[in-house]
Amino acid sequence: MKGDPEERAAAVGRYIAESGATVRAAAAVFGVSKSTIWKDQHRLRRQNPGLWAEVQAVVQKNKAERHLRGGEATRRKYLHEPSCTAPHGTV
Repeated sequence: MKGDPEERAAAVGRYIAESGATVRAAAAVFGVSKSTIWKDQHRLRRQNPGLWAEVQAVVQKNKAERHLRGGEATRRKYLHEPSCTAPHGTV
């Protein structure tokens, strides 16, 4: 959905508010870049301040939790990688 920026801003805002999606996930769903999602949120601030406030609450929550998601992804990566199980210096 790359059409009208105002329509896209509202659609992205509704999607983030309803799903709790991250900016990266919303960008993937709508087929645009993360920068475009941020620009759309600036448009949304002027266009629909109520929806913008809902989106900002989700974005701030995701920002506060991002260190946890990153750690979880790393943990899953190394749990499924059998070549890195022995500590250095032991064979």
